[in-house]
Order: sequence, then C-alpha cells, then structure tokens
Amino acid sequence: MRLYVGNVSPTTSRWQLRMAFEMYGQVSDICIEDKPRDAKAYGFCVVEMPFDKQAARAISELNGKELGGNKLTIKEHEAGL
Repeated sequence: MRLYVGNVSPTTSRWQLRMAFEMYGQVSDICIEDKPRDAKAYGFCVVEMPFDKQAARAISELNGKELGGNKLTIKEHEAGL
C-alpha cells in the first residue's frame, strides 16, 4: 500500500521517516518531495508498505503524531498525487 504523508518537516530525514514507519511493519520505499525552504516550508512523501494490514496500522498510529516538530497527516495514497 502506498501512503501519502503530509506536513513533513524540512528537517526530517528519510532515515527518521523509515524508523517511524518500520515500527509498524516493512517499508519497501520512501519518496520525499518538498517545497522551497522558506518560513512556511513543508513537504510530503510517499511511503510504500507491502502489507496492507501493517500500512493500515501505521496510518492509525502515526496520523496526527509529531515528527521533526510537525504533526504528520497520513492517508492511503490516491492515484494522481
């Protein structure tokens, strides 16, 4: 399952994201996108987890949790994002 992760702090590393999601299961890939770094900079990423049950648990446990000073927004990735 592909997960959209929004409101990722520009200071949050790929490693920190991987560690947070691997608490709930296997992570097969992380793709990070970000906006220009300014006072209101934020980013997003797509996390791929091969097992739907693990991905669903990661969504329920991590959505709204703080990482790198920002509260993450996590949901199932929709086509076209």
